[in-house]
Amino acid sequence: MSATYNDIQLDALRELANIGAGNASTALSGMLGRPVDLTVPDARVVPMTQAVEEIGVPESEVTGIALGVLGDMPSVVLMLLTPADAASICALLGLEPDSEYAESALGEIGNVVGTSYLNALAGMTGLELEPTPPATATDMLSSLVQTVLASRAAVSDDALLLDSSMIVEGEGCSIVFLLSPDHGGAGELLSRLGVS
Repeated sequence: MSATYNDIQLDALRELANIGAGNASTALSGMLGRPVDLTVPDARVVPMTQAVEEIGVPESEVTGIALGVLGDMPSVVLMLLTPADAASICALLGLEPDSEYAESALGEIGNVVGTSYLNALAGMTGLELEPTPPATATDMLSSLVQTVLASRAAVSDDALLLDSSMIVEGEGCSIVFLLSPDHGGAGELLSRLGVS
């Protein structure tokens, strides 16, 4: 964990994440036509260089959904799903995980979740944030995260890492949510939340 953030600041980021999770739960419930409970048991700020190690086994296969963020805090949002969790979400949508529509459907789920988090963040901080359309890919964790974050390395120092748990009618899955703002973005968020 980055030593530059104290417990009060991390609690504020967790609270922000939980509000975003509440928004995402409501949006996904409407999309799936069934109750969805999305929670964020853990939120932490990690240096960009440690992001892969913090997320999981570098050689493991994951599906990633990336959204660019334009506006007051240029960023990238990256959501990561294991193959089992991606298959569970596809099944909820009535799709086979390897069907031609699966990647598009996962991208739309990522879009709904990412946009819900960003709307909560904008509402609490007053920042103008505009997401770009999602891009979806499946690869090794290290390749995927490094590809996305390599484009950010020159402009970002820290990443906000949210381990999320989603339960849809008793079926659970995990989503790792990573927000990589431009340099100083995490500090700006905390300043806007009054805990800088």
